[in-house]
Amino acid sequence: MAWRGKLSQNLKELRVLLCQSSPSSATTRTFVEKNYKDLKSLNPKLPILIRECRGIEPQLWARYGISILP
Repeated sequence: MAWRGKLSQNLKELRVLLCQSSPSSATTRTFVEKNYKDLKSLNPKLPILIRECRGIEPQLWARYGISILP
């Protein structure tokens, strides 16, 4: 998909938080396993951080390169 190669144009960081074993993180784990390699190869300078923590609900954090402060 074309959007994968354009992530680094708008994002400064992509962070994924998930649990290694909980059923609520299963879809997130599958997404990371299937897409991390392609996302990283298409956006080599974009930090893509995968953080595992027991018992946490899955979260996706995106830090953008725009500032809303004057």
